[in-house]
Amino acid sequence: MTDILQELDQRRKAARLGGGAKRIEAQHAKGKLTARERIELLLDEDSFEEFDTFVTHRCIDFGMEENRPAGDGVVTGWGTINGRQVYVFSQDFTVLGGSVSATHAAKICKIMDMAMQNGAPVIGINDSGGARIQEGVDSLAGYGEVFQRNIMASGVVPQISLIMGPCAGGAVYSPAMTDFIFMVKDSSYMFVTGPDVVKTVTNEHVTAEELGGASTHTRKSSVADGAFDNDVEALAEVRRLVDFLPLNNRQKPPVRPFFDDVDRIEDSLDTLVPANPNQPYDMKELILKIADEGDFYEIQEDFAGNIITGFIRLEGQSVGVVANQPMVLAGVLDIDSARKAARFVRFCDAFEIPILTLVDVPGFLPGTGQEYRGVIKHGAKLLFAYGEATVPKVTVITRKAYGGAYVVMASKHLQADINYAWPTSEIAVMGAKGATEILYRSELDNPEKIARRTADYEERFANPFVAAERGFIDEVIQPRSTRRRVCKAFAALRSKQTQMPWKKHDNIPL
Repeated sequence: MTDILQELDQRRKAARLGGGAKRIEAQHAKGKLTARERIELLLDEDSFEEFDTFVTHRCIDFGMEENRPAGDGVVTGWGTINGRQVYVFSQDFTVLGGSVSATHAAKICKIMDMAMQNGAPVIGINDSGGARIQEGVDSLAGYGEVFQRNIMASGVVPQISLIMGPCAGGAVYSPAMTDFIFMVKDSSYMFVTGPDVVKTVTNEHVTAEELGGASTHTRKSSVADGAFDNDVEALAEVRRLVDFLPLNNRQKPPVRPFFDDVDRIEDSLDTLVPANPNQPYDMKELILKIADEGDFYEIQEDFAGNIITGFIRLEGQSVGVVANQPMVLAGVLDIDSARKAARFVRFCDAFEIPILTLVDVPGFLPGTGQEYRGVIKHGAKLLFAYGEATVPKVTVITRKAYGGAYVVMASKHLQADINYAWPTSEIAVMGAKGATEILYRSELDNPEKIARRTADYEERFANPFVAAERGFIDEVIQPRSTRRRVCKAFAALRSKQTQMPWKKHDNIPL
């Protein structure tokens, strides 16, 4: 018996060592943690329960039968984050470059199946050289099995991907189907084809960082939701994100203790909107002053800055926030901002997270660049996402809400539950100047008349009261009382039940 126990101990030590001390040192030299070190930082202390520690590949081609490391390049299992269950897989670059074999993929699939069965999030830590060439189509089949699990788990359990090294070729499509992707600056990259292939096919000279680094995917492509300076920071931020999310689509998000007065008055909000309608202000100030303890977890901060998305808590409960940002492009909607917000709204709706929308939108961005790239269909994504969402929806209009953009931004007409407006809000087809120049085109040569007409239009329409008279605005509120009114609105909606007509699935304008 003693011999068997010693063998077990030795096998476990060998498996935990991964690719060996030298390769671990090489990993550390790149500023990267090992697969197991990452899991230790991500999960609560001593909570990790590992599965398939001793699994090995079955390839006998190219001399692979002589190299069969335990675990086959990925560490899988479950643990807890602040006491709540999550499933995790972490690819080990020190073992065969973290390459994906049939058994490597099978380990990941097992974890994902268990996550769906038991209703817990899946967190994938990607650090892999890609498909294991020695296995050929078996490796590709493994990828396909993982992709199918991503699809099945979508909207059932939250899926979070951490890119902490290379992720190239077909491997990128698994994280691409997950709910959130986070990268590490200067040590992670994602692309379908690498710099060498790009050079051969298109004659473009580009580095791996330029082609698929964290900056590229957080600022240009919107593939990634955030980028962090190192592995430790990335793992800590994922722990923080998980605290805002439910374990699955049949549970509510966790309710955390809060130490903030629900009736807190913020007098400074009365002067947040400038007197000059063309002067910008920072919408994040409003978000922070509404949120419990001023805590805001922003998603895709570096992409499409004209719209803000992220999570706050109100009375300890998670709420998704979508807000126009007047500081960037005057807060207009365009292709990028519509896509960004639509995906976020759909995630919140899938996981029963209420949505707060803060509106200051002058319209959609005009121009051939937008029209040629399909702003009509992309804008319809946000419209569709709000219209199909059945979670509690509360909207606050702070200033401009013009034209179709007013309708799109969670208006009463898209079944928003409670719509508030500040006295500074302007709800109209368009701005007073543009409207006057159309209505009184024959008087354009008389500036004094046009100025009087503009002032008259502003007085009659550039306010929230016409919409309030028609019931499209439920109440015109004092800016200082926004937190109290929004908290009470969501409290009133906690037992909301809405059903859409039966359908297999919708056909959102992709």
